[in-house]
Amino acid sequence: MSSPPISELTDRARDIFQRVVEGYIETGQPVGSKTIASDGALNLSPASIRSVLADLESLGLLAAPHTSAGRMPTDAGLRIFVDGMMRVAEPTPEERVRIEAGLAETGAVEQALTKASALLSDLSGAAGMVMVPTREARLAQFNLVDLGHGRALAVLVDEEGGVENRVLDLERIASSSALEQASNYITARLSGRTLSEAARAMRAEIAAERSELDEASRDLVERGLAVWSEDTEERPVLIVRGAANLLDETALDDIERVRSLLDDLEDKQSVAALLESAREADATRIFIGSENRLFGLSGSSVIASPYRDREGRVVGVLGVIGPTRLNYARVVPMVDLTARSLGKLIS
Repeated sequence: MSSPPISELTDRARDIFQRVVEGYIETGQPVGSKTIASDGALNLSPASIRSVLADLESLGLLAAPHTSAGRMPTDAGLRIFVDGMMRVAEPTPEERVRIEAGLAETGAVEQALTKASALLSDLSGAAGMVMVPTREARLAQFNLVDLGHGRALAVLVDEEGGVENRVLDLERIASSSALEQASNYITARLSGRTLSEAARAMRAEIAAERSELDEASRDLVERGLAVWSEDTEERPVLIVRGAANLLDETALDDIERVRSLLDDLEDKQSVAALLESAREADATRIFIGSENRLFGLSGSSVIASPYRDREGRVVGVLGVIGPTRLNYARVVPMVDLTARSLGKLIS
């Protein structure tokens, strides 16, 4: 049975439903009729409230845990609340300063990604997640420096001035002229291209024997490309920070759920695939509990938003994951602000 839209509930049912959801989000505990009646705002007896709670349960919006007389929202109930009743709160001035200033302090993009994930974790009390941008930097220069003892240092510089180094183990001692020839050859073909674009062009030339490289320099070129290709494949697709936040005081009551969630987070490729589904979203997306297959068993929610580079192209997705009682109204704008702030740093 599908749940009714919020507009089909009576005013009394909406008020009681809202109090249950907000109480559950705040405390993580089921909310009972006595708690709702105690503030006097509804001017209803506990018996009248219990009758409405029973109706909401029959509609699939609330559930009654076996160990409690109170009610808590189902995944369907949380979805109705998020889509039709939630009042989103703007980040506080303190939160805005922490996000914007924290990201502005970072240098390389990798540092900004890690910082964004940590900030989301700290501010939300959940685990922060950031997908590594899929767009490759365009490269400008490549140098091979002799380290002696059959090793060379490969230095790659991108168009934005970023520098990355890798150590190559060589099968044979390379002469300075071979190192220079290989460096010049790769640099000439890197300019304005991504590494994968340059690699395809160079390998095609070498395979067709159109290059002017001698055997020693050709070997250096192939090794230089290989070390970066392997590194790119091994780089994490996802940065997760704050998983320990998931072990809060309520975790002891449902340790299997938390263990399932932590196991799911270890499968970063699958988590990244879930976030990828938010890449084309116009706004922040919310996945609640069983709505997503990956985290359905652990009863967790994901709030995710795409982030864009300065030209407006989507390059990744970030967000938080936590129990379904996440404070959606507070976390949604926080995720959105972090996405916009991170995007300003990516060209």
